[in-house]
Amino acid sequence: MHAAFAAAPSPQAAPAPLDAIALVRRAVDHRLDAEKSHHPMQYLLHRSDERHDTTKLIVETRDGDVARLIAINGKPLGGDADRADLARLDNLAQHPEIQEHTRKNEQEETNRVNHILSLLPDALLYQFEGMVPCPSGQCYRLSFTPNPNFNPPDLEANILTSVDGEVWIDQAQERLTRLDAHLIANVDFGWGIIGKLDKGGTVLFEQADIGGHDWEATTLKVKLTGKALMVKSLSIQITEETSHFSQVPPGVDYRKAIQLLEKPEGPIAR
Repeated sequence: MHAAFAAAPSPQAAPAPLDAIALVRRAVDHRLDAEKSHHPMQYLLHRSDERHDTTKLIVETRDGDVARLIAINGKPLGGDADRADLARLDNLAQHPEIQEHTRKNEQEETNRVNHILSLLPDALLYQFEGMVPCPSGQCYRLSFTPNPNFNPPDLEANILTSVDGEVWIDQAQERLTRLDAHLIANVDFGWGIIGKLDKGGTVLFEQADIGGHDWEATTLKVKLTGKALMVKSLSIQITEETSHFSQVPPGVDYRKAIQLLEKPEGPIAR
């Protein structure tokens, strides 16, 4: 796993006059452009929430991600549980419509994230706070507050009217490495469902260069409460961490990914 982000040290002087909004805009554009040349990866995903703690081996393909469950609560899967997950993969190989459903869901989620990121330069006001060390070298540290003149185009974007926090942007590649956001007011939202989020929620997102100027998300921490559909209580506490990245060989479709997962090799093999 990439080294954890250190606590922000005392700000240093700016290397040159900085247009913070233009910097954020370039960082967003660079991320969207990089998706077009992204190499599919294989990696470990550790995810914990209020009910589960799992570790999965993920293989990215043009047909969507394929996953094999390899640990629960930090203990390697074995016996009946392992055989059940292998049977699930065998069934998946025989039913491409299941994988297509997964791919569409992933694309919808990616589109939502990209939509929100594309609005960051206009939705928030930024203040340069100094340079800080980060895993990629040096990062610009910017604080942000809501832009009172921003008019959210949809319910999903409404959350940007009620957040403050910080973003860190890699100096060399101008890529966003850290987004730390805090809800400063209750806000209506839409993200597949409609509801209301309570003041005090937090979202922490980190990504890193995993080699060859290819960037991947490494950390996601979400703590939110509210109400879904304005009635049902909503509590989201999710932590995701990724590690052990390696490139997937060219031409791997989802069925070949299943074969890789059935016989994992290298440092992520059990």
